[in-house]
Amino acid sequence: MCADGKREAHQALVDRVVRGPGMTTAQQREAAFANADVDPALQPLIGKVATEPSKVTDADFDQGRAAGFTDDQIFEVVIAAAIGQSSRMYTSALAALDEAVAG
Repeated sequence: MCADGKREAHQALVDRVVRGPGMTTAQQREAAFANADVDPALQPLIGKVATEPSKVTDADFDQGRAAGFTDDQIFEVVIAAAIGQSSRMYTSALAALDEAVAG
């Protein structure tokens, strides 16, 4: 698969995760993807998923459940957050490669 094909596949994944059908709204998944404007009950979990995944605890999930989120909804925003962070890393890596090739 060529670089353009990989970028298209990446974008298709992002579109599906953020805008596809789900138990959460696209707005909730977009917020988790961006790690911004997340529901306060989910922010500790989403923030850790994006920046310190090894520090996620059961208590982080329990806080979301206590606020009324189902396990399916929590799963969706966690996946969106993880894909969001990996997408930011992927984009940075591509930019570094482009710069190295150009320079």
